Amino acid sequence: MTTQKPLQTAKRPVNLDLSTIKQPLPALVSISHRITGVMLFVGLVFALWAFDASLSSERGFEAVRDALAHNFFAKLVAWGLLSALSLHFVAGIRHMAMDLHFADDREGGIRTSKIVIIASAVLILLAGVWVW
Repeated sequence: MTTQKPLQTAKRPVNLDLSTIKQPLPALVSISHRITGVMLFVGLVFALWAFDASLSSERGFEAVRDALAHNFFAKLVAWGLLSALSLHFVAGIRHMAMDLHFADDREGGIRTSKIVIIASAVLILLAGVWVW
């Protein structure tokens, strides 16, 4: 019988203040892609409700159309869903391109992250003009 020594932990400093950690731009785009995916999943409830109500009857269609035309909260939800969809879509294309080994080095990751931010900002502004 041999006795094993317990594993020794490294005496490394631990930074528990997450606000001091500066994430690189590709990491922020990747995190944003995940967050917008969750937003789209949750927002799907509102979108499916509106779709069901608009197809249920003529009165339901008028109610959804009136809500999207005059209700601030409905416009905000619609704009939020379109914004999340635009960022998620553009970042998803970036991730698929990187899966195909296009711009998957450090410089390419930074460059495509900047493209994602600019393209998403343009699409979000266009969605805002369309909804409001």
